[in-house]
Amino acid sequence: MRSKSIHNFSAGPGTMAKEVIEATEKAINNFWNGVSILEISHRTKEWIKVMKETKRMMKEVMDIPEGYEIIFLGGGASLQFLMVAMNLMNKKACYLDTGIWASKAIKEAENIGEVKIIGTSKDKNYTYIPEYQIPSDYDYFHITTNNTIYGTEIREDIESPIPLVADMSSDILSRPIDISKYSLIYASAQKNCGAAGVTIIIIKKEILGKVNRKIPTILDYQVHILNDSMYNTPPVISIFTVNQTLKYIKKLGGLEKIKQLNEEKARLLYAEIDRNKIFKTTVLKKDRSIMNVCFVMEDHYNQLENDFSEYAFQNGIIGIKGHRSVGGFRASIYNAVTIDSVHALIKCMRDFEQLHIH
Repeated sequence: MRSKSIHNFSAGPGTMAKEVIEATEKAINNFWNGVSILEISHRTKEWIKVMKETKRMMKEVMDIPEGYEIIFLGGGASLQFLMVAMNLMNKKACYLDTGIWASKAIKEAENIGEVKIIGTSKDKNYTYIPEYQIPSDYDYFHITTNNTIYGTEIREDIESPIPLVADMSSDILSRPIDISKYSLIYASAQKNCGAAGVTIIIIKKEILGKVNRKIPTILDYQVHILNDSMYNTPPVISIFTVNQTLKYIKKLGGLEKIKQLNEEKARLLYAEIDRNKIFKTTVLKKDRSIMNVCFVMEDHYNQLENDFSEYAFQNGIIGIKGHRSVGGFRASIYNAVTIDSVHALIKCMRDFEQLHIH
């Protein structure tokens, strides 16, 4: 049992709701008639019931309209970097470069066809969302909505003249979105959706079947749709945690309530960073992520970085070390991170300031 004094701000796998963990623990011990979720056959009617329920709840919670399919696959978002291009790019596609994960998606797509980068913030280490113009003669436009490493986020639903594809791995289910603006959304689950091991793909059916190439069977979205996400053995326990997470979100009051809670957590934490004499954020204010709050030391306090890491750990704050490529700190405040945990981090930052500023 986790100590009550631990506050987990890990970027992923991230904090999960206590009731989701408890329901999963129960299913591990006895999912059905003494059989563990770890050993249930994915062909049994008991498991198929869970799959159908999970899809139904996702459609309800996200208000997904008719004409879209939901599939659950392994391989993480990294596999989707390739699958998106394999299934949707006939000749050329355009991408927005907002960080490492967007760059990796671009690299995979370049194996399939021509890629045009229509905007990049690499010049300032991805600390802002770049301006861009979407061309009308490309097969699709790909964005990464939330950039976990740098702490930037695209929070509006873009009007695109071509099919819009979004990697929403770290901000799906954090707020309501207009699904009709998107042709394909994919998200690995280890942030807001459930446990690592499953990737959720939401696809507008009409965009499939338009490429000229032969698609390898395991990489073909239509194969997985026709087989109800069970062409091969699905990541059963991870899908179960998605199921339980959707129930948790519904119980809280849905995505509008989740949005309010997330915005309040972010408001409190950014306000402290802006106020505190020791910390700062280099992210452009209008592009600050609600999910991943990235901050560093003020230049003349850089020597205190390790001291703060240790001080935070001693006060029950874990998972705040920044990505190795940027350093500093990162507090990931996904759905299941409580406002009490945010208050604990703020108190830690204030107390550290008191110790070092006289």
